Amino acid sequence: MTQQNAIQLFEGSQVRMAWNEEEEKYYFSIVDVVQILTEQPTPRKASTYWAVLKKRLKEEGADELLTNCKQLKMPAADGKNYKTDVADLEQTLRIIQSIPSKKAEPIKQWLSEVGAQRIDQMIDPELTFQMAVEDYRRQGYSDKWIENRLKSIRTRKELTDEWERSGVKEQKDFAILTNILTKAWSGMTTGEYKRYKGLTKENLRDNMTTLELALNTLAEAATTEISRNRNPKTMKENKQVAQSGGKAAKVAREEVEKQIGHSVISRERASDYLLPTEDAEVKKIE
Repeated sequence: MTQQNAIQLFEGSQVRMAWNEEEEKYYFSIVDVVQILTEQPTPRKASTYWAVLKKRLKEEGADELLTNCKQLKMPAADGKNYKTDVADLEQTLRIIQSIPSKKAEPIKQWLSEVGAQRIDQMIDPELTFQMAVEDYRRQGYSDKWIENRLKSIRTRKELTDEWERSGVKEQKDFAILTNILTKAWSGMTTGEYKRYKGLTKENLRDNMTTLELALNTLAEAATTEISRNRNPKTMKENKQVAQSGGKAAKVAREEVEKQIGHSVISRERASDYLLPTEDAEVKKIE
């Protein structure tokens, strides 16, 4: 597992964290979070608290949460690396909710607001796209780029729905198929593509040029249609479909490159050309 360790501060206290490059997500030391929220004097006492909390969560039926938590080697005070329980962002927030602490209240309040917002989006899915438009406009993206980005979001949703229909359930399998598709048309996996653009945790699609985004959308749309036609039943068959969809976009890419005389794969990021938004009026989709 490729990971990068770092230490972040929370109200003056250290929280060890690791960036997992393959999974493209952060993992946080559970003991560090527990120690801060419960104000335990030592990591050993925080570990004891976490052991008791795990038992309680298991009794409450949170088996999936505990099963998905993993262990990673992280640096300790003595400078050596030791295995420690870690959780991704979603799991960490779930654990925070289970700890009675004044320090956790601002996070809990935020979670309640996000939850209410998510319910509204489930009732009216158009709200999701409206919020995306407003967020992108606040960041300074152009209306034309936003239009293309929303098309890519819809196309991606159709693809993931099709993958689910064909039996893909695990998040890691979605990542595997995405890497196959992306490499087939661009020559790079998602992680390699992000490193090429100098990105870390930023969303790759949010940093694609208009042409890159169009080709990626084509690859995903082609994969969806090929999958519907072939009706794959296994992961192996889904990999073959993803490869075919990516190759279809690669043909289009090569034709464009013949016409323009250079590669469409660019180190440029869409975010490099954001417009000032201090006085920009946020519009709404009609």
